[in-house]
Amino acid sequence: MTEDTNKSLRFEHDDLDEETLFIVSQTFKALSEPTRIRILHLLSEKEHSVNEIAEKLSLLQSTVSHQLRFLKNLRLVKYRREGTTLFYSHDDDHVMNILEQTINHARHH
Repeated sequence: MTEDTNKSLRFEHDDLDEETLFIVSQTFKALSEPTRIRILHLLSEKEHSVNEIAEKLSLLQSTVSHQLRFLKNLRLVKYRREGTTLFYSHDDDHVMNILEQTINHARHH
């Protein structure tokens, strides 16, 4: 690696506060569960309702709702209401970029 590349990959070496550590660990926890990865990957394409997600991923609606609640609490997904239907989409481009890069890494192994 060149010196310029090393500089761009360097982190600031400030101590991490407890809140930052918690958010980082919860984000990686979210990305460590295959069902949540599948849901986020699907939502990277476009928004979907709970029923659409369940159908496309062959999951129970209750499973999808549970996982979406977890992801929403971390602000990784958001929703909009249309009548009685909730449409979910991703809500954090940084995390979606990490997910995309990780998928690309895994596919090129």
